[in-house]
Amino acid sequence: MESIGDKMSMGIPARIFAMLLKISPSSIQNRLWKWWYQRISKAHNKVEFRFMNYGYIDSESPELDSSDEAYRLFIQLYHMNIRDVSLENKEVLEVGSGRGGGASWIAKTMKPSSLVGLDFSGEAVSLCNRWYEQENLDFREGNAQDMPFQKNCFDVVYNVESSHCYGDMSKFVSEVFRVLKNGGNFCWTDFRDEETMEKTEKIFTNSGFSIASKKEITQEVIQALDMINDTKKERISKLVPRTIRRSFETFAGVQGTPVYESFKSGKLRYYRYKLIKN
Repeated sequence: MESIGDKMSMGIPARIFAMLLKISPSSIQNRLWKWWYQRISKAHNKVEFRFMNYGYIDSESPELDSSDEAYRLFIQLYHMNIRDVSLENKEVLEVGSGRGGGASWIAKTMKPSSLVGLDFSGEAVSLCNRWYEQENLDFREGNAQDMPFQKNCFDVVYNVESSHCYGDMSKFVSEVFRVLKNGGNFCWTDFRDEETMEKTEKIFTNSGFSIASKKEITQEVIQALDMINDTKKERISKLVPRTIRRSFETFAGVQGTPVYESFKSGKLRYYRYKLIKN
């Protein structure tokens, strides 16, 4: 899949990383991505980096507290993904919770009875459990393709800009289906090339999900990347060590990097799916 290698930078370590991803089986890919995320968490453990997504320009912008306003574009991607699903008093799971900003905002504003953020980076999970002290929010270390939960235990599962890192998409979707209650919602948003998206949609339906809605949102993501570009580069320059700065710029979709140019050319497209467990 084109986006796996392209989300890394063109520095020497990143080129080696991208090459290894392309030639490795899914089990090795998972270990490589875990190593990368652990490296990010150790290298810049600043609370300012609460979000790692590309952002979204939203015509239905949510009202935000003043403390959240600086993260509006990133929050809007989460809001877009879950806004047509009721989370109040529900048992909710985020797979790939990263640095926890999205999970914290959803737990605070959407008022689920509980929200679990699952991530395979133990470093990221430790940071989140230190940063956020909400009673209905918990972060746990675990593999998206082998989740540490009983079947039929969540009302809603959501996944934001994370699944392109998973070595076996079929296993991930099967696990989401397993842990969801009957009638539960799976809210998914991520980017793919056209061929891979066709395969991904078949994985959704073959796993037993029905598609309630789907939408391409590439232009809204590009607009967000453009709007936040200068600020993002400035923050990276100030807060990220020089040795991995270029890697992080590409990972963050800064203008001129491979993933950004792939969005602009149409090689990569960004999608949102709302799925229901039959």
